[in-house]
Amino acid sequence: MTTANKITIARILFVPFFAVLVLYYGDTGSEIYRLGALLLFAVASISDGIDGYLARHYNQKSKLGAVLDPLADKLLLVCGLVILTFDNRPYLEPLPLWLTVTVFSRDLLLLIGLVVIYYSCGAVRVRPHFVGKIATVLQMTCVIWALLKWDAEWLIIWSFGAATATIISAVIYIRSGVKQLSASPSSVASHATKTGEGR
Repeated sequence: MTTANKITIARILFVPFFAVLVLYYGDTGSEIYRLGALLLFAVASISDGIDGYLARHYNQKSKLGAVLDPLADKLLLVCGLVILTFDNRPYLEPLPLWLTVTVFSRDLLLLIGLVVIYYSCGAVRVRPHFVGKIATVLQMTCVIWALLKWDAEWLIIWSFGAATATIISAVIYIRSGVKQLSASPSSVASHATKTGEGR
């Protein structure tokens, strides 16, 4: 249990508190809840950079961290997208439902793909693509933009950009997964030869 992993676990524990704060703000309109949600989201985002720095520069990379780090990011981000899709007006402008469905569908497809590749190949090689990173940044922008209650028209523009980048990244990762499956010996069809007595 490295320091980097402890920070990652703390990010995971932030998720229910973040969800409760946003829900309470949507119900009561008390600014303390909105500010608390923004603070938690900011701390989680900063800690993501910190645990990554510790893992890279202090030799704290581990198999546990390789699983927990992306899980922590996804839990917080998807939680924010789902809750902010609820109609919390007049306090918060909701995110478009199609954005949340797009992000959730991509992550579900990638999760299924990872399981299939793992059981077929015995190992999974995941190489982050810059389009995937752009998609994540745009998704985070949508969450922060909504919580800051900035211009609703720009929120739609950010949402469209996030959905587009999410779809493109899904195509890239699916193609990468197909290549891994194709290169695996387990994907090669076995040809059984039948022998019999001569006529």
